Amino acid sequence: MTIKSRLDNFLKLGFLGILFFITGYIQAQQDAQFTQYMFNGMYYNPAFAGKESGYRFSALHRSQWANYTTSSGQGGAPVTQLITAEGRLDAKNIGYGLTIVNDQIGATGNLEINLQGSYQKKINRATLSFGGYLGMFSSSLDYGEIIVVNPEPNLPQSGKESQMAVDFGAGILYDRGKYYLGLSTKHLTQPSFDFGDASYANQLKNHSYILFGYRVRPIGQLRIEPSLLIKTVSFNNFSYDVSVMATHQNKINGGIAYRGEESVSFILGYSLLRDNSLKLGYAFDLVVGGLEAKSPTSHELMLRYVLPTVSREVERVIQRTPRYRF
Repeated sequence: MTIKSRLDNFLKLGFLGILFFITGYIQAQQDAQFTQYMFNGMYYNPAFAGKESGYRFSALHRSQWANYTTSSGQGGAPVTQLITAEGRLDAKNIGYGLTIVNDQIGATGNLEINLQGSYQKKINRATLSFGGYLGMFSSSLDYGEIIVVNPEPNLPQSGKESQMAVDFGAGILYDRGKYYLGLSTKHLTQPSFDFGDASYANQLKNHSYILFGYRVRPIGQLRIEPSLLIKTVSFNNFSYDVSVMATHQNKINGGIAYRGEESVSFILGYSLLRDNSLKLGYAFDLVVGGLEAKSPTSHELMLRYVLPTVSREVERVIQRTPRYRF
């Protein structure tokens, strides 16, 4: 058995072991969550940045638990926007990208802006990518929207406070063609936000991710890709998303996803332009767990655009003069 075959078998067995390990651990996390995670690998792992040629852009809006209201009648359902842009220096095997996340949950709001970079190395038929990001994480708190049963004397009744902190993370990605496996970790600095009062400190915990996908072409232009996203907060709490997507002629795609003990999702996508450069995606989540504290539906809309690299071929034209020609 070759070293490459041993590595492939090790990754497959490791994936199955992880899947069985996490089934008993389902908890929430601080990072934003997306149903169409399979199209936004760069958000979870900077090693995805510039993985493919061309310039790629995406914009996503998620309304979670639509029309959710608290017991007092106020809103507070999570609303999230994600913007990504990426490119690649083919001659250097270097990728780069930008991610912007705006996440609003009730009285709190988080804004992430990260610059990402990656390096890809070919290993036979596989590609091994290393990535990292450096950015800014801003957290804000609107005291006027907080509902407190037993308010403390020092707790402000109105006003908005915000704080910023430096944030960075790293990741690795192994892509074998038929399947890929990514490992990453975010918020390595674990910044704490106290909004001017240490008694209200809220620490952003370290988040780690495992993203696995398998590509199958059963017939013709049909491609089927099951995938799994495992999420953990400081290796204490675990949750997962699993999905199966089908794509026909790179034009239309659809699938189903499940978020552990939370929701079942249906995903549809369609290419709006003839060259398939602009794609529209929609995900509908039907909440099946914890309905006593949530609204039953969530919605997610995404646009993706690919600007292919343009190569110019210069054709030499014979120039003739009375003295010489070249």
